[in-house]
Amino acid sequence: MIIVGDPSSATKGPNAAAASIGRLEVVATPIGNLADLSPRARDSLAGADLLAVEDTRRTGALLSALGLQKPMVSLHTHNERARGDELIRRLQEGAVIAIVSDAGTPLLSDPGFDLVRRAAAAGITVRGIPGPTAIAAALSVAAIPAERFCFEGFLPARAGERRTRLSTLVHEARAMVFFEAPHRISETLADMALIFGPEREAAVTRELTKIYESVYRGTLANLAERSAREPDWQRGEITLVIAGVEAGSQSKTADDAVARVREYEAAGMDRKGAIATVADEFDLPKKIVYAAVVDANKMSR
Repeated sequence: MIIVGDPSSATKGPNAAAASIGRLEVVATPIGNLADLSPRARDSLAGADLLAVEDTRRTGALLSALGLQKPMVSLHTHNERARGDELIRRLQEGAVIAIVSDAGTPLLSDPGFDLVRRAAAAGITVRGIPGPTAIAAALSVAAIPAERFCFEGFLPARAGERRTRLSTLVHEARAMVFFEAPHRISETLADMALIFGPEREAAVTRELTKIYESVYRGTLANLAERSAREPDWQRGEITLVIAGVEAGSQSKTADDAVARVREYEAAGMDRKGAIATVADEFDLPKKIVYAAVVDANKMSR
């Protein structure tokens, strides 16, 4: 009997010739807690002929914990296109290949997109094996309205480029999800407080599903201040959830801060004093207001 939804049914009947073509499976793995691995994901890993993984050491540790041994090849940002020819050939020859990232769901700020796109274009079945993702986990505990949200991944590491990207999101009404490196979290939150406004609601989630899981909620100004003085914020994997802008919101932004500095300068105050005054008014670090003024001056040239 063929069970509806049974993958093996694809090899039966008049289209049995298609069985010679392999399958690509996109497998979500735990972001921290091994118990979050689904039985289906384990079966996929156990049944695959080959695993294409972001880091063979990380996936090797996962396989060891599961009592599995499987052949692996690395598939990461720097080799994905070059390795694609080999993997597509294997798939066309009938292999079942599973894509695995270091943690969570592949392709979400992780490698795999180029291979999935090429496999789909070649008529190879691509099957998602859903499971953990820091995006959904963070949204579920942020206590921020998220009926609609957008995922922005990692922001640029350079301060100027980061502020430029954030400026394009000032009027975004949906909740926004970002990944961030722990050594940049303080600078990023300060930039967000300046550009989105210090009173914008946000949540910083750290080490989700792990022993030291932490969730910090508050305004961007409050979170920026806490991140600068609490060393634990500088450790672990971080996912940010930022509330979308509310209709008619009057929250002070970077443009408002720059305009206010210029008002004080026009009234005769020196720039240093104007920046310090505006930093107090906006509840922001002086260096952030200074950076906004410098950026604005560059844009006006």
